[in-house]
Amino acid sequence: MKTLLSLSSLFVVFLLSAQAVVLDHVEPANWWVGMKHHQVQVLLHGPQIAKYNVNVRGLNVLGVIKTENPNYLFVTVETQDRNAGTYPITLTNAMNKEVARFDFKLEERIYQSAVRQGFSTKDVIYLLMPDRFANVYPGQDTYPGMTEPGNRSLPGGRHGGDIGGIMEHLDYIKELGATTIWTTPLLEDNEPTYSYHGYAQSDLYKVDPRYGTNAWFKELVLESHRRGLKVIKDEVPNHWSSKHWMIQDLPTKTWIHQFDQFTRSSYRTSTQMDPYAAPSDHAASADGWFDTSMPDMNQSNPLLLTYLIQNTLWWVEYACLDGLRVDTYSYNDKEAIATWTKAIMEEYPYLNMVGEVWLHNQAQISYWQKDSKIGALDSYNSGLPAVMDFTLHDAIMQAFNERNQGWDQGMARIYENFVNDFVYENPNNLLVFMENHDTKRFNEYCPNLADYKLALTLIATTRGIPQIYYGSEIGMKGSKDAGDADIRRDFPGGWDTDTLTAFYAQDDARKRSKLGRTPEQEAYFQFTKKVLNWRKNQAVIHEGSLVQYVPQNNVYVYFRILGEKKIMVVLNNSLDAQSLTTGRFGEVLDKFSIRAVPLKKEVLTDTFIDLSQKSLTIPGKTAWIIEL
Repeated sequence: MKTLLSLSSLFVVFLLSAQAVVLDHVEPANWWVGMKHHQVQVLLHGPQIAKYNVNVRGLNVLGVIKTENPNYLFVTVETQDRNAGTYPITLTNAMNKEVARFDFKLEERIYQSAVRQGFSTKDVIYLLMPDRFANVYPGQDTYPGMTEPGNRSLPGGRHGGDIGGIMEHLDYIKELGATTIWTTPLLEDNEPTYSYHGYAQSDLYKVDPRYGTNAWFKELVLESHRRGLKVIKDEVPNHWSSKHWMIQDLPTKTWIHQFDQFTRSSYRTSTQMDPYAAPSDHAASADGWFDTSMPDMNQSNPLLLTYLIQNTLWWVEYACLDGLRVDTYSYNDKEAIATWTKAIMEEYPYLNMVGEVWLHNQAQISYWQKDSKIGALDSYNSGLPAVMDFTLHDAIMQAFNERNQGWDQGMARIYENFVNDFVYENPNNLLVFMENHDTKRFNEYCPNLADYKLALTLIATTRGIPQIYYGSEIGMKGSKDAGDADIRRDFPGGWDTDTLTAFYAQDDARKRSKLGRTPEQEAYFQFTKKVLNWRKNQAVIHEGSLVQYVPQNNVYVYFRILGEKKIMVVLNNSLDAQSLTTGRFGEVLDKFSIRAVPLKKEVLTDTFIDLSQKSLTIPGKTAWIIEL
């Protein structure tokens, strides 16, 4: 009897220990029916789970991979030709007893791939930093389990902006004339300091709770769609947070690039395409850590690469995204990031994706665009549809501070930038911008409204996809020399304690017991609103060819032409009025029956200009958009 009791006690102990097996993470926790990517690698994480067997009821298990870390199992399942439903993943011990279970789900898709048209030249992208835009739920600013508390008095701290704040001001973005929203990363960043920017992500399947929840993010996208707005997610495949749970418990030693001592990236990404680069220089750029808190991911590890591909596919499908912006694109392992990019585009062929390639040479930037002629010299094709036009940004930041045009100064810089478009496979799929969250604020270094009008007119009417940065439209300033926090100031009116709100004109603000936009802010806002809303319906801007003339006296003239529709743009960057000889443009103007209908509308002033005159005088620091 005594022996039987002992055996019974042991059996109870065994049951208790069996039930204590915990799956801390299952990623992804679900998938969708009808996906091209139908063989899904499911990561299981829990204490010592590698000693157990894996079964997935209703799905074929194609393979199970164990690493040197016994806390992981990588299970590949086949989801093709399966219906939506629940497919339990179970772990069993040597006695075939179930010790853990997780209900993996296959779900129906909301959108089919063909429905996702992505962003294009028809769009204007509004870039915002969620933490600095608007705060609707201050109770979330400091959140249990999140290391950094809210502290708006600290320039580099968390200020409390959230998803609710973005949703509350979707109508403002739409009124402005933007059509697409790009937010800097919303996923969890649990670094103890400077976590507000979100580029050190500590959980790739979870929205930071200080911003909201995954469901809130999905609702943000759907609410945007209801207003005719698109949403772009910021992807960061190059590096993670040092506080990511997987970095704390590496699946395998080769999950990240490791060194005997901390090794920062050289940031010299030109070594990626340098045919003469020393291997050590190439490695210093591609493998070094972006920062002490941002370990560099080793994408040559096939388990990691599959994880990254699936994570991006998961977010596009879950949140019904319209596009992606890829951070530090040229810092990645270039073969791996091409595989990642092509996998996303294969699943969503009508999606658009733009990569940050922060270089200062058009040939080097073009190397990274899909089907690049430059990349082909190296037998490389990234598959990336769009890149950011950093050389145009460079020219803009210089040109509008140069009052006199030298051979390569002033508006000649802008002209020469477009001369080099022959190196791009698709110049129309370039992101054109004055500034973003990492660069100098245009209005700080070119503080006059007249300069802003010139620059905005340029990016709104030239080839490519224009992007503006939150606050530009109200004249917001900030010094890059004072640090990143100063170019990422809070949008005025985004917090209940703000006495002035730039989200509203004076009359509408009074209804909310606030002061509205100042006269200066209103002037910036109204000009931006006029240009962007005019642009929405201009197919000639979206699709037309570009014909440009060599600038003279700091005046740049170009045309956009689509069939019988033509637009003439004149940008006078000189402080003085300048005379234009219309005969110089006769080869274009004569085609449009100027003599028959000489008066043409100038969009920005709603006046008419007589193009039949031999010369025109444009005031100093003035932009014209003339509808021919």
